[in-house]
Amino acid sequence: MRYPAPEDRRPLARIRRALIEVAFIVFLFYSNLLMGEFTRANGQGKTLAFALRDILTVTNFSIAMVAALIGMSCLNTFERSFRSGRLIFGKSLLSLRFI
Repeated sequence: MRYPAPEDRRPLARIRRALIEVAFIVFLFYSNLLMGEFTRANGQGKTLAFALRDILTVTNFSIAMVAALIGMSCLNTFERSFRSGRLIFGKSLLSLRFI
């Protein structure tokens, strides 16, 4: 079996990482919606099937995708700033003192 060269695998790794980040943020969004369906005020006599039918809508999916893309871009911005050695707020990591 031939493996692609490391420079050829890099774009696939970026796509895979982006998909994992988006899927995780969408999972957190939907789990939050599901927990909200079973609060004391809303959860009287609801079944899991009813709650899933209530939250799995096109509107909720589009909100989740927009939130996931915004979250992914924020995470990438923070990661780039930490890797470059400076924070977004202008102080360098070397000047921070942890007590």
